[in-house]
Amino acid sequence: MTAAVVLLAVGLVLALLGLLATWRRGVALSTRVRALERRAPVGEGDLEQLRGDLAQALRHVAVVRYDAFGDMGGRLSFSAALVDDSGDGLVMSSIHGRGESRTYAKAVVGGDADATLTPEEHQALAAARTGRTDA
Repeated sequence: MTAAVVLLAVGLVLALLGLLATWRRGVALSTRVRALERRAPVGEGDLEQLRGDLAQALRHVAVVRYDAFGDMGGRLSFSAALVDDSGDGLVMSSIHGRGESRTYAKAVVGGDADATLTPEEHQALAAARTGRTDA
């Protein structure tokens, strides 16, 4: 059982590292767009291409941490939303319990999930879409 938890944790860390890399690419693209806009003359075709790439980057990110069970503390469970400008992306949740952890991912298209969202997942998605952490 312990090996399964370790493998799950390693898989979750690797998935989150991949998502972080995608988010960083979005930030880098945003920086490039701003730099191109400051330069004169701006290549409109290049700028439009960058804007299109930037719109599809999973750059809107929010994480909500919480206690999934009343008898546990530390807010070790979390829901994370990663979406692009159109509201397409995913919501990931990891539910930490005393004996095991479970991880779920739900696709999001246009701001709507393909499965029922928990209140914490709704909160993370709303925060990612609005940029507000108090959503």
